This record gives sequence, structure tokens and C-alpha cells, in this order.
Amino acid sequence: MQTDVYDSLSDLDPVQWNALNATDNPFLRYEFLQGLEEYGCVGKGTGWLPQHLVLSDNGQLVGAAPTYQKTDSYGEFIFDWSWANAYHRCGTAYYPKLVTAVPFTPATGPRLLVGQQKDIQQIEKQLVQSAIERAKHINASTIHWLFTTDEQTRRLASYGLMRRVGYQFHWQNQGFRTFDDFLATLTAKKRKNLKRERRRVTEMGITMNTLKGNEVSDQQWALFHRYYADSCWRKGGTAYLTEAFLKATARRMPDHVLLITASYEQQMVAAAFCLTSHDTFYGRYWGCLDNFHSLHFETCYYTPIDFCISHGLSRFEAGAQGEHKISRGFLPTPIYSAHWVADPQFRQAISRFLDEEERFVNRCMDELDEHSPFRAESMDLPLVTPTC
Repeated sequence: MQTDVYDSLSDLDPVQWNALNATDNPFLRYEFLQGLEEYGCVGKGTGWLPQHLVLSDNGQLVGAAPTYQKTDSYGEFIFDWSWANAYHRCGTAYYPKLVTAVPFTPATGPRLLVGQQKDIQQIEKQLVQSAIERAKHINASTIHWLFTTDEQTRRLASYGLMRRVGYQFHWQNQGFRTFDDFLATLTAKKRKNLKRERRRVTEMGITMNTLKGNEVSDQQWALFHRYYADSCWRKGGTAYLTEAFLKATARRMPDHVLLITASYEQQMVAAAFCLTSHDTFYGRYWGCLDNFHSLHFETCYYTPIDFCISHGLSRFEAGAQGEHKISRGFLPTPIYSAHWVADPQFRQAISRFLDEEERFVNRCMDELDEHSPFRAESMDLPLVTPTC
């Protein structure tokens, strides 16, 4: 088997790449990752330089890892700024580094793609070793596999990488048939507040709609991108996704892309860009024309939960951060990453840091669990099994 490094997915066969995506994760599809390159979201000048690792056997792809050379730490959502600062204080360069991840996407998924191959561990080990060799070749300080699955994280640790633990807030479908079924699992106070927030949106005369990617007009994408970019600017962030990328992704992946829209007086005043797999709903970016009371919660949480229930999706990942999500049915859920550090002294120091950080994260999740909005008896309900 041979490993090659590609600076563009356009040089690879889309069918072979997608065959390695056994989990149906929309962010790992060729159309999504190649679109980021084609429409200027990643590449020269963005801080994300594609260095994809591809393992082939007699011309057939058997393994791959979406990998990027980074010159900063923006758009990763698992933060290592303190590591970079420590290197700087010691007079050592932290950048470049290598990152195996989906750019701008804090969503869990496999990072070593092996499809349905029988020799999974052999392929994964060769991809990890190839990443280390590449890191040494470009004099990278570290390699980071971000938002890895629980199962793959355990294997990465067995290959000698350091595990890092964080948390997000995820919603789980407990076999609900209707949104009212979900409401019935909440405490009376939380249920009353949630119903009031939904009622406020309705009483303002705002209508919600969920559109598949190919049902969204160019005008709606243009409006959404304007709202999204404005929201990023107001929060001091960066609008990583271009309007052209959004349109192309919706056209190429219509069954995975959703735009949840909110209309007031026949004008789209807010929208949320989301993606789905066969069992998971992923909330990504949103934007709004003006400050409508509770509209963010309806657009980004309640309408998506309704969609999950009606389509039998088992999980809703609403993105990074946000303790306010707890009262709306999202509970703290561990997330993982794996790391390789070239310098032995820094490796030892970072290993100690990760041990301490994990203990802190576990305490935080325990404390946050105490604020669960669910009635005690509802926590024992079974989770839904995907319908497709």
C-alpha cells in the first residue's frame, strides 16, 4: 500500500473518496470538502492548506485523512492557543502544525477514513505514521485529530497519541413521536418557558419553514449569507463560508443540506444552515436581520428538534459552546481529539496538562448535569433507533 499527499481533492476520484465515508457523515463527503477548496474557504491565504493523506492499493483508495497544514489555530473549535503561547515563550515555533479535521466544523466523526475494509487498524496505523512523517518533513510541531469518535479515539490512543477530552451540548431523541412528547419529559418550569418562547415567535406573525438544499433559491442563499456574515462580524468572528460554497453544496448534496427559514411580512428575516446524516442533525450557522425575541431559539433549536422527531433522527449536535442549551433539552456530552507532539519535553508537559484538563472537564459535566431540564423519571427512556 502506498501513501500520497494531495494538495487538492480535485485530483481524486469522488466515488472512491465517498466510499471510504462509511458513517454517512455529510462533512466528510467529497462534495463538502472539495467545495471548501473550490470556493475559497480553505487554501492559500486562509490558514488552511490542504495536505490530504491518501492510502491506495493498486490504484484503489483504501484509506484517507482530510488533513491541513495550519499557520494559526482559527476555525478549529478545540483550542490550543495556550500551547502556541507556551512554545512562543520558550522561543520555539508552534506553527506550522498539521490538523486532521473538517474545517470550521465542530462535529464528531471519523478522521481516518477506511470504509468497509477488513484491516482497519493496519490502514489507520499507516495513515497515522504517514501523518507523522509528513509533520517531520515540514517541521511541524504537532498533529491534531479533532472531534474524533469515541471508538476511533481509543484506537488512536493505542497508536501512541494523546487523548484530549472536552464537551458540547447534544440533544438525544428518546423515542419521541411528537414535539409534545419531548415537552412532557421536561420539568414544569422548563416546559412552560419553552412553550412561551415558541408562542412569542408565532404571535409576532413569523412563519418557519424547512427547505432542502435544492429548494432554496439563490436570493435566499444571498440573504442568508448576508445575515450570517453580519452575525459573525458582530460577535468578532469570521464568516468562513462563502456564498458560492453554500450554493454549490446545496446543489451537490441536496439530501444532506437544510436551510431553516423564518419569514416576517413575506420577507426572510432569519435562517439557519444545517446538515443531516441518516441519524444525526447538525446545526451549523445562523443569521438574522433584526433582534426578534426568541427567534434564535426557534430557528436553531426547536424547529430542528421537531425535524429530528418527525424524521426519526437520534441525535442533534448544535455546535460548540452554549450553557443556555441545557434548559432547552441539550445535555453535556464528551467530545474527543488526539494529539502528537514532536518535542519530548513539550509532549510531557502537554500530557500532564491533558490529564488535569480531563479531570476538570469531568467535574464541569457533573455539575452541568445537575441542571438537567428533564424530570428524573424521563431520563430512563430509551434512545431512538434510526429509521433508515
